[in-house]
Amino acid sequence: MTGQTGYQAGLAAEDIVASDYESRQHSVAARRWRGQSGEIDLVMRDGDAVVFVEVKKSKSFARAATRLGRRQMDRLCAAGSEFLAGEPRGQLTDVRFDLAMVDGSGAVQVIENAFAEA
Repeated sequence: MTGQTGYQAGLAAEDIVASDYESRQHSVAARRWRGQSGEIDLVMRDGDAVVFVEVKKSKSFARAATRLGRRQMDRLCAAGSEFLAGEPRGQLTDVRFDLAMVDGSGAVQVIENAFAEA
């Protein structure tokens, strides 16, 4: 998938993941939040905690999981830190980084706290 097709598939995957989180009592704080360090696909609220969600879509969960590399994790952590600067508790906010994978059938699998402190 490239170009516009890939972009639309990414948006659809993010919608599926956002709905999954909302069904578990999370609320959407931001979609495609962009800071100087990069973009975060979804920022969710779980009570007072902030959950940064990286969404990966592929034919299988195994393939989706391999699409998140160390450099991207570092960028996401830096962008998360930027987002937290605007939160009432700042860097003291409870936070986690999740990897949400969407397979070819639209099923969702979430790895909570996938790379915090990684």
